[in-house]
Amino acid sequence: MAASGTPGTPRVLRAMNDRAALELLVAHGPLTRTRLGELTGLSKPTASQLLTRLEAAGLVRTTGNVTGRPGPNAQLYEINPAAAHVAALAVDQEGITAAVADITGQVLGEHRVNAEATAESVRNRTGELVAEAVDGALAAAGLARDDLRQTVIGTPGALDPRTGVLRYAPHLPGWQSRTMRDELAEVLGTPLVIENDVNLAAVAEQHHGTAQDFDDFALVWADEGVGAAIVLGGTLLRGATGGAGEIGYMPLPGAPLARGGDDSAARPDGGGGFQKLVGSPAVVELAREHGIQAPTATKALASALRTPGAGDAVLTELARRLATGLASVVAVVDPELVVLSGQVAQAGGERLRELVEAEMTGLALPRPQLRISAVEGDPILIGALQTALADARHTVFDTA
Repeated sequence: MAASGTPGTPRVLRAMNDRAALELLVAHGPLTRTRLGELTGLSKPTASQLLTRLEAAGLVRTTGNVTGRPGPNAQLYEINPAAAHVAALAVDQEGITAAVADITGQVLGEHRVNAEATAESVRNRTGELVAEAVDGALAAAGLARDDLRQTVIGTPGALDPRTGVLRYAPHLPGWQSRTMRDELAEVLGTPLVIENDVNLAAVAEQHHGTAQDFDDFALVWADEGVGAAIVLGGTLLRGATGGAGEIGYMPLPGAPLARGGDDSAARPDGGGGFQKLVGSPAVVELAREHGIQAPTATKALASALRTPGAGDAVLTELARRLATGLASVVAVVDPELVVLSGQVAQAGGERLRELVEAEMTGLALPRPQLRISAVEGDPILIGALQTALADARHTVFDTA
């Protein structure tokens, strides 16, 4: 007789059916027993037993009836939102934003903690600031830390899979500790993932944006920092040290070289490369050179879009710079789609996209589709939530 938990045993098959049903309820929303049976291929008695089992486990609940059709009203079932909760955080140089959601993905509370990352008073308070952000979001949701099942944090830079150290992020000195991940997990009391912010933006784009139907794409992030996320065959490319996609350091004509490696901590902007050409500070400076004065890249590009002559020159030059960098990425990975995201891309919009597309003609043999991000809201926070939900569901939906 097969041991308990062996593949093919009734217990394992029930668990597989349970997970399939729960995933369908996540994807489709409330379903009747009959419709769930049709989607899973289960008989009506088996579907009824499954729903009874999941309801007793607190994973599903009833939510009214289907009305307006002949015959008795059919009961609707949905995921129980209270089955688990997750936290997601997005870290930047000015502070930390936290969001808390239930297992269905409904955001219940958010909170922002402003703290300049390079300030001396902030460097040794990372755990405290993370806790403050999460606790603020929990308070807004009417929840406590014990309600959390999983936490995901998005930061600039990349976590080295061999050492657990955040690399390529000299502008976040408080996050450089080798024990940071374990310390934060202990503070919050949940399993914890620290992920590159641009990788999380790509996750958001896969689930909620313009890359939903693509298995091979590159997301290029142009903001205060510049980076890329590369997805091939549906899998995120990370690299040996977690640094795949750090194209902000990529040497290009017209940009100073980024030298010094780990010694570049004294230069928060990385010292050179692609970022020096298309990052937000570079856009502000480019606009100023053409007589457009603005404090931010968003405002500079907004002015450029409505200023004939000087504005056209700004957009054309920015498109040339972006296309030069994109050509290098495209020539190496040949993605089906390139998504432009971040503050610079969003502010330039469709006009900038068209100019970049025209500039790329002849620069690289592959000709991928080029689109502006379609994610509404903060893509880093959305990607962190999506990752946290996937991890939590993997555990919570396991009824074996």
